Amino acid sequence: MLVGNKCDLENIRDVSVEEGKSLAEAEGLFFMETSALDSTNVKKAFEIVIREIYNNVSRKVLNSDTYKAELSLDRVTLVNNGNDSKQAQSYFSCCSS
Repeated sequence: MLVGNKCDLENIRDVSVEEGKSLAEAEGLFFMETSALDSTNVKKAFEIVIREIYNNVSRKVLNSDTYKAELSLDRVTLVNNGNDSKQAQSYFSCCSS
């Protein structure tokens, strides 16, 4: 996230909003302007950062081998073991007779 601070001091700005947005876009970042003086977007900026950190950590956990192993612990896998009899097929099929 790229944060432009002191947006309340518009008259002495060194970087335009467009420049900030352009740089953020080029770097693949969010862009927001804040002002600590009047609390403009300060809380919102922290909330966005926290949400993105949480989302990134959650994605890593969901993609981890440990998590995948935990998901598969309680699952049942049906194995035919080469038995092609009509009775065995009825146990594995929900839609055919």
